[in-house]
Amino acid sequence: MNRPPGGGAPEGRTTVVTGGAPDCRTTVVLITHDRRDELLRTLTCLRRLPERPRVIVTDNASSDGTAEAVARHFPEATLLCPGRNLGAVGRNLAVRHVRTPYVAFCDDDSWWEAGSLRRAADLLDARPRLAGVTARIVVQPEGVEDPVVRELRESPLSGPGWLPGPALGSFLAAATVLRTDAFRAGGGFHPGLWLGGEEELLACDLLRQGWWLAYAEELTVHHQASRQRDSTARRVLGIRNTLWFTWLRRPLLPALRRTGHLMRTVPRDAASARAFARATAGLPWVLRLRDPVPPELEHRLAALERARRTSPARRYVG
Repeated sequence: MNRPPGGGAPEGRTTVVTGGAPDCRTTVVLITHDRRDELLRTLTCLRRLPERPRVIVTDNASSDGTAEAVARHFPEATLLCPGRNLGAVGRNLAVRHVRTPYVAFCDDDSWWEAGSLRRAADLLDARPRLAGVTARIVVQPEGVEDPVVRELRESPLSGPGWLPGPALGSFLAAATVLRTDAFRAGGGFHPGLWLGGEEELLACDLLRQGWWLAYAEELTVHHQASRQRDSTARRVLGIRNTLWFTWLRRPLLPALRRTGHLMRTVPRDAASARAFARATAGLPWVLRLRDPVPPELEHRLAALERARRTSPARRYVG
């Protein structure tokens, strides 16, 4: 089901737009699956942004009436219904419909703060080799910073002086504005990973192409974690995809070392066992597509790996 931009506020609601002219440089893309209430809250927040961005939603085969609710209450959004759960590839589908130079990702339980999309576009306009900027994440309803923000702010990577903030080796799809052409040149999110840490592979390939990624303190995304989140399933996917990325892009010795470190440090339980079993089952396609990065980029990946070992945001729990 596709719905073109346009339309007004649903009956019984008021569209609240804060000051400032619309900004047509950025399209917001998000994926959802069985999180109707959280998605409707997010779309309400996005509707109120002064930038008034076009919003594209990929509904990954929800069974809770999500698509119907979006079509009824947010007719101005473009709604894509592929009929199956595409995971992160649902974002690739949405980006095919993007006609703006920049695409802002968020999750169905996160939303951009007023003015941040405009500022992100300004930062990207001024820096042609900057592929994307990642925002500060504030956890709601507490209003505190997500633990991952400290990791972004204290990134060990160096970069050119024109970057708007610390250089990054990856990004967070819930809080990043990317250059649309860079996303397409990098191939989008790999279908083999499906979901869970899928950003790492795309980020690596962007860096390999000569793009830069940066953290921008002046941008803000709010995140109120969905109650529908299955933390154990996410941990299984996260470990599996970390292993797959490692063997897709890291040279042999670093790949062996990282695999060994994960084996020693992940929780010793059934979920971790499932993750390693699934990673092993996928090795035939991973090794077939294996393409290790050059030494300069491996040096940066190794620095990131060392920093993440002490990050409270990188614990495999759940």
